[in-house]
Amino acid sequence: MDTVSQKLEEVLHGLAFEKIEGESPLSKSDPLLARLKALGTEVWVDTGELEKAQEIWKDELTALTTNNTLANQVVQSGVMDKVIEDTIHKIRLEELDLSEEDMILEVGFVINCKIALRLVQAFKVKVSVELHPAVSRSLERTLHFGRRYIKVCPEYFTVKVPLTPEGYLAVRILRQEEIPINFTLGFSVRQNYLAARLASPDFVNVFLGRLNQVIIDHKAGTGELVGEKVTLATQRALLSARENHKEVESRLIAASIRNGEQVAFLAGLDVLTIPPKAIKEFQESGKSQDQVVSHIDDSIEPGIDPQHSLAKRFSELWELSDEFKNFVDALVAREDLDSMQGEELDEISRGVNLFHPFSDEDLQKIQDHGKIPDLTAWPESIALDDLMTQSALQSFTKDQNALDERIRSFLK
Repeated sequence: MDTVSQKLEEVLHGLAFEKIEGESPLSKSDPLLARLKALGTEVWVDTGELEKAQEIWKDELTALTTNNTLANQVVQSGVMDKVIEDTIHKIRLEELDLSEEDMILEVGFVINCKIALRLVQAFKVKVSVELHPAVSRSLERTLHFGRRYIKVCPEYFTVKVPLTPEGYLAVRILRQEEIPINFTLGFSVRQNYLAARLASPDFVNVFLGRLNQVIIDHKAGTGELVGEKVTLATQRALLSARENHKEVESRLIAASIRNGEQVAFLAGLDVLTIPPKAIKEFQESGKSQDQVVSHIDDSIEPGIDPQHSLAKRFSELWELSDEFKNFVDALVAREDLDSMQGEELDEISRGVNLFHPFSDEDLQKIQDHGKIPDLTAWPESIALDDLMTQSALQSFTKDQNALDERIRSFLK
C-alpha cells in the first residue's frame, strides 16, 4: 500500500470508528417471535432506520440488515448531512488527492459505517453492511472494502457481498480471514449451494418476495408461494450440504419478506430478516403459537399457471441437478481457486449457464425496468436466477446513485 492510500485509510477509519458503549437495551418478549425462536429460527430486522427498529424491538430480535436502498432512505432524510460535510472537510484538510468518484466512494463508506453504528449503539447486535455496487465486479476492491468495514467494528459488523463471479471468490478469501459474510442477492437453490460449497459464507439469501412479484407482474399466476418454494428447497439443500460436507457452515436468510403471513409460513428456517411493517403484521395476526409451524419438509404447489409460456423457467430456481452438483464438485477440487479471478470463474461456469455476459447497455436496460425484470425482453437462454440477481443489483445501484448524488451536491 502506498503512503497516500495508507493515510487515506487512517483518516477514513478515524472518521468511521466509534467506541461501542452502554448495555443492551431492556425490551419485552413477544410470544409469536418466541415461537419462531423455539423452532430454531433467528429473527432479524431489515431496516436502516433507527426509529423504526426501536418501535418494534423485542427480546427475540438478534440482528439487523441494511442495504443500498435502505441506506439511501436514511441519507435522503438528511440525518447523515453532517457526516457528509465533516468527511469531505477532513479529506480536503489532509490534502488527499482523490478523484470525485473516489471521494464519493469513500464518503459513502463512512456513511454506511455510521448508519450501521447507530443501530449497533442502540441494540448491541450484529448489523449487516452492504458494499457499494461499484465494487461488485472487482475482486480486489471487494476484498479491500470488506476488510476495512470489519476493521471499523469487528465485534458487530457483518459484510454483505453481492452475488457476482468476483463476489464468490472474494467471499472465499474473506472467510479464510474469518471475516463474517452475508452473501446477498441469491434467487435459487443452485446459486446458494455453490456459495456454500465454494466459500461457506456465514449466510446466503433467497429474495423470495421478488420471485412472487415477477409472477404477478407477468400475469403468470397468483405468485403465491413461489419464493417460499425456492426458499424451503434452498434450506433443505443447505441442511444436506452441512451434513455431508464438513467445511460448509452457511445458514439461509429468507429476505425480501413482504407480510406477516410469509413470516409465519417460513417458521423453522435458519434466519428471517423482516421489515418492521411485516414484523408488526405477524405480531398482530391473531395466530396462536401452535399455529406457527415449520413447513421445511412440505411439498408446495406454487401459484404459477402451468399453461403460461413463462412457467417452465421457474422450476430451475428450486431444482438442484446432478449436472450442477458435479460441476460444483469439480470446481471446489481445483487447486487454483484461491488465485482465480472473476473472469475465469465466469468462463468456467458457462457450461452450467450461471452468468450471462451482460453488456453495459444490457445493464442499463435492466436498471430501467426496475427491481422486477421484464422477462419478455430477454431470451430464455439467460438463466432466470441470473436475471433476477442482475435486476436486484441494478436496483440497488440506482438507489446508490441517488445517495451518491446527495454526496456530490456537498462537493460543490
